[in-house]
Amino acid sequence: MDQSPVASLDALLPAEMAAKAEQVGVKKSNMETKRLFALAVLAGAFIALGAIFATTVVAGSDGRLPFGVARLLAGTVFSLGLILVIVGGAELFTGNTLIVMAWAGNKVTTAQLLRNWAITYVGNFVGAVATALLVFFSGQFQFGGGSIGLVALKTAAHKCELGFVQAVALGILCNALVCLAVWLTFSARSTADRIVSIVPPISAFVAMGFEHSIANMYFVPVAIFIKAWAPAPFWETVDATASDFPTVTWSAFLLNNLLPVTVGNVIGGGLLVGAVYWFVYLRTKQAA
Repeated sequence: MDQSPVASLDALLPAEMAAKAEQVGVKKSNMETKRLFALAVLAGAFIALGAIFATTVVAGSDGRLPFGVARLLAGTVFSLGLILVIVGGAELFTGNTLIVMAWAGNKVTTAQLLRNWAITYVGNFVGAVATALLVFFSGQFQFGGGSIGLVALKTAAHKCELGFVQAVALGILCNALVCLAVWLTFSARSTADRIVSIVPPISAFVAMGFEHSIANMYFVPVAIFIKAWAPAPFWETVDATASDFPTVTWSAFLLNNLLPVTVGNVIGGGLLVGAVYWFVYLRTKQAA
C-alpha cells in the first residue's frame, strides 16, 4: 500500500509560515551577486510601475473625490508593484528586511544580511530611477492636460518637506504593512492566494500616507526630472512654474526623505514584523 504523503492545498499556518520565511531568507542571502542585483533592478522597476499607476489614477481628482476615496483607489492600484515582485519574482529591499528572521536564528550571518540589503537597495534605486527617466521621456506626465505631472510634483514636494522624525515614523508604519503582506504570501498555495494577500495591506499603507523608500525612488526623481526638463507648454497648461516646487531637489530627497524613511522601513519590517515572528515561532525551535 502506498504510504507517500498527500500534498495539501490548505494555506500554511503561522508556524509553518515562519519556517518558510527562514528558509527563504537563507536562500536570498546565498544568491549570486549578479542575479541578486538584476532581480533588484526589476523590483525597483516593478514598484515604479505601481507608482505610475497610482499617480495616473488620482490625477485630476482634487475636489472631485473625497480624500479617502482617492487614496484608496491609489493604494489599490499601487498593489500592482508588489504583485509583480512576488508573483513575477524579484528582490525588493523592503521585503528583504524579513531576512532578519533567518539572521536571528543564526542561519544567516550579519555580513550576508547586510550584503543582501546593500545590493537590493542599490538595484532597486537603479530600477526605479531608470523607470522615472523612461516615463519622463515618454511624455506620459503630460497626459490628462498635465494633471499627471502636477500630481507627481505635488506628491514629491510633500515627501521632501517631511520632518526627520515624522519620516522615520511613516517609514516604520509603511514597512510593517509591506512585510505583513509578504508574510501573508508565505501562507499561499496559489497565485490567486498571493494576490489576495497582497492587496489589502498595500492598499492600506498607501491610503494612509505612509512612506516606502523604494516607491519614493520613483516618486521624487520623476518630479525632479519634470521640474528640470518639462517644456514650457506643460507649465502653461497646469498654470504653475518650476519655482513653485522649491523643495523638490536631490538633496531634500536624499536627506529629508530617503534616509529617514529607509531607517523607518528597516525598523518596521525587520523588527516589528521579522523579529517579532521569529520570537514567537522560531526562538523555541532554536533553543531546542
